[in-house]
This record gives sequence, C-alpha cells and structure tokens, in this order.
Amino acid sequence: MKNKSMLQKMMTKKTGAILMTTLMAAGMLAGCGKQDETIGGADGPTSVIVKEDGEDAESGAVYKVGIVQFVDDASLNQINNALCAELDAKGAELGVTFDYADYKFNGQADSTILNQIAEQLLSEEVDVIVPIATPAAVIMQAATEDSRTPVVFSAVSDPVGAGLVASLDAPGSNVTGTSDALNTNAIMDLMFAANPDIKKVGLLYNKSEDSSKQAIADAKAYCEAKNVEIVEKTGTNNDEVMLAADALVAEQVDAIFTPTDNTIMTAELAIYEKFIDAGIPHYTGADSFALNGAFCGYGVNYVELGTATGDMVAEILTGGKNPAETAVVSLDNGIATVNTETAEALGLDYSMFAEMCSEFKEIQTAKEFE
Repeated sequence: MKNKSMLQKMMTKKTGAILMTTLMAAGMLAGCGKQDETIGGADGPTSVIVKEDGEDAESGAVYKVGIVQFVDDASLNQINNALCAELDAKGAELGVTFDYADYKFNGQADSTILNQIAEQLLSEEVDVIVPIATPAAVIMQAATEDSRTPVVFSAVSDPVGAGLVASLDAPGSNVTGTSDALNTNAIMDLMFAANPDIKKVGLLYNKSEDSSKQAIADAKAYCEAKNVEIVEKTGTNNDEVMLAADALVAEQVDAIFTPTDNTIMTAELAIYEKFIDAGIPHYTGADSFALNGAFCGYGVNYVELGTATGDMVAEILTGGKNPAETAVVSLDNGIATVNTETAEALGLDYSMFAEMCSEFKEIQTAKEFE
C-alpha cells in the first residue's frame, strides 16, 4: 500500500499490529451477536449494525474501537486520555476488552490523512469509530455510509449544523456522540463585564470549521445588538492565524473572541503574547486556550466529556443501544477558566466571573494539562 508507512507512524500501539496491504470492501461487517437492522434515518431507511435489544455483553468478548483525533491539542488530548481510561474501566467492570491500542490515529488536521484512516479502520473491521472533533466526525460519517459501522463522536460543537445527526434527541442514523456546544452569549457577557466600554471586538477563527460557524454568528448578533463594531480575521493554518492576529492588533480591537476552533487552538501558544503586548484580552471557547496563554476560556470539562463518550461506546457495543435512537449528550458548558499570568499582564479585574459561571478556575500557562 502506497501510504502504509505513513499510517504505521500515525498508529499508536501497545502491541504490534500489521497494516493490511489491501483494503477490504467497506460493506464487510464485524462482530458476534450483531445484526444488520434497518432503521429510519434522516434521509430515509438506513442500515446500521446493532446488538439484539437487551443483549448482554458476552464475557471475554473483544471489541475493536477505532479512535480518530483530529489534531494534537490540549483539549483533544484530554478527551482521548479520558476516553481510553473509561473504556479500560468499563471493560474491567463488564468482563470484556475494548481494544483501542492498535486503532488509535491522529489526523494531523489533514483531510487526506483522515480519509486514509477511515479506510484503514474499515479494513480492520472495527466495531465502532470514535472521532474526536467535528472535522474528523464528518469524514468518519461519510466513510461509514455503506457499512453503517457505529460512529460515536466527541467534542462536536454543533452536531445538527454539521449534518451529523437529524436532531440531538433522535440522531436517526449510525452516528451519535457527545457535544461541547458553546454558550456564546455567556462568554460575551464575561467580556463586557470585565470591560463595559468595549467599542470594537475582533473575531478570530477558521471559516472552514463547522464548529465555529454558529458561535461566530451568535457573537455577531450579540455585538450588533450592542452597536459594537466587529472585525473578522480568519486563518486555516498557523501562518495564516499569526497574520490574522497581527491584523487584529493593527485594527486596535478592544477584545477578541474565538469559539471552539481547533485551528486557532493549535496556534494559541504562538499568538497569545501578541495580544498581551497589545493589551487585548482573548476570550475563547475552551479551557485549553487559557492553558496556552489566552486570557479566558469558557466551556465544558473535557475530561468529563471524554468519560461520557467512553460510556456511550460501551452502551452501544455491549448494551444493545442503537446509535440512531441514542440522544447526543451535552455537558454543562458554564465553566470559566482564567489564565492568571495573562490577567496580571493585562491588568484586568475578573473577580465578577465567579458569580457569572457554574464553575470558575484559575490556571497558568503551559502546553498540556497535568
């Protein structure tokens, strides 16, 4: 296979695994005690692999779990680690094995690589695919349209808007999962509580990421209602993001908002000092931004999100849950995290945040969570 060596490098292993040199037909389905059940999907009847309703996990059974992380960043790493820990715990509890060690990949924010990973996982006949972040989830959904292999996504901000599910309560196909939907108005409230005199807000994001679209639309509506000027700058890679950051500084915006955008997240360590030097607070849609230097991150607990994703995987593989009928799980997204070093450098008072959030945390700059 042309890409064999590249895929071997991307694969995380605890034991050796041999990559197959030919891809099996995507329609081949794996697992014992499963059936091909026809269900009513968002676009009409579809077929998905599920266990018999109420069928218990067979003691000693082994389930292949493909994990596809979109890119390497602090939040997604937290999810991945928590997911694997929960699969280990559930496996011990149920007397089964969730084998993910030979099926863990990082898509490196590259759609070509993600499509290759999807083909590889289907050829390995995994029992479920767990994509972490929206871009990975969209590609895994498309790849499983024929096989109907269950897909349990994690950290998808807008599952309906991304076209992954028909509704949060009734996904309608072979795809369900956990969402880190952002309450944009709440984080904008924090921004204006810290500085009621804001006149110009910068919006920094990747316009190609589905996870950013609704949050950016909400932020625009919020600012327009306050007659606050908006300056939009976008980037699709680190170099473009750095140029966009420079442009926002040149525009002399009073504050900057970024939603749960993976592209900006991976660049945060390279841009946060630009904003500090310019005296501009960066408000963002995840605590990992604050970890990497942004003034404030707002959203969910990603360890809890990864754990909830692991629980869903276990329920679908061992408990007879049908993805089409398994509601998307959304966690409390009212956690504010402030980088105290950045706050001090900016001279900002954030004492009012604690009363405006369900949980408040302080953090110092680092690359990864401990």
